[in-house]
Amino acid sequence: MKIWGDVELSARVAVNVALLIVLALVPVYAALTGDPFVMTLFTRVLILAMAALSLNLIMGFGGMISFGHAAYLGIGGYAVGILAKEGIGSGFVQWPVAIAASALYALVVGALSLRTRGVYFIMITLAFAQMIYYVAIGLDRYGGDDGLTIYHDSQFGGLLDLGNKTLFYYLCFALLLAGIYLVWRIVNSRFGLVIRGARSNERRMRAIGFPTFRYKLTCFVIAGAMCGLAGALLANHTDYISPAMMHWTRSGDLMVMAVLGGMNAMFGPLIGAMTFLLLEEGLSHVTDYPNLLIGPMLLVVAIYVNGGIDGLMSGARRG
Repeated sequence: MKIWGDVELSARVAVNVALLIVLALVPVYAALTGDPFVMTLFTRVLILAMAALSLNLIMGFGGMISFGHAAYLGIGGYAVGILAKEGIGSGFVQWPVAIAASALYALVVGALSLRTRGVYFIMITLAFAQMIYYVAIGLDRYGGDDGLTIYHDSQFGGLLDLGNKTLFYYLCFALLLAGIYLVWRIVNSRFGLVIRGARSNERRMRAIGFPTFRYKLTCFVIAGAMCGLAGALLANHTDYISPAMMHWTRSGDLMVMAVLGGMNAMFGPLIGAMTFLLLEEGLSHVTDYPNLLIGPMLLVVAIYVNGGIDGLMSGARRG
């Protein structure tokens, strides 16, 4: 059994390493083929993988099923767009504001929603997300429902030129790897053990003296801040923001990516984001409703595979 487990682990590591190599070579492939769309698509994969990674931190490892996680994606994007609109183009201002605003909103939402459980928690996070969605629609100065075009990328005093698509791609890649490392450190720390213990039996964790609410709230805020950074990246990638960034359907997409790739897996959100977006793009050439085909595929994975695609690689099938 130990030998078989070592083989599974080695196969999983090999797949993850191969995936990272492929992602690192995307700009090279785009340059050789002269196809800029590949860079655009995979940059989006990296950014949404970071957002899904932040959701997986609270949902996969913490058992906190948030149905409003895209709100932080939108807040991060709007922080960049609003500041740019008001003439503040420095990334040294925009990005910290995006992270801080998302973290503050996560603090408020978490402080209220984490006092509940189950469907009540899900509905409260959804309600808060819809509230901020309608607030964005009401921002007429910043485009309202039509959204806002961002005419200049975040400026970093000549240190980084985000207009260089290759440089921006590798920046997103580096930040995603940093995010994966951060989540790994959190999950395998004493803090992470408390979070995972609270997911399994919160009453027992409280009985042995751990203030689980504070631990879960801190984890919730970290996830919100990370997703806010992804929102800032997305705003610079698309040069456009709109309330659709924080709609509940976007939260659903992030959940699908996390589940499809495999919760409780460090590379699961990346695998899920890549699979979801590539399927969506490929099927869009076949039908005008790609989600009608993606939906049944997700059901098959959810029903027959324990741990998503990452679980499939390790042979974890449902009995």
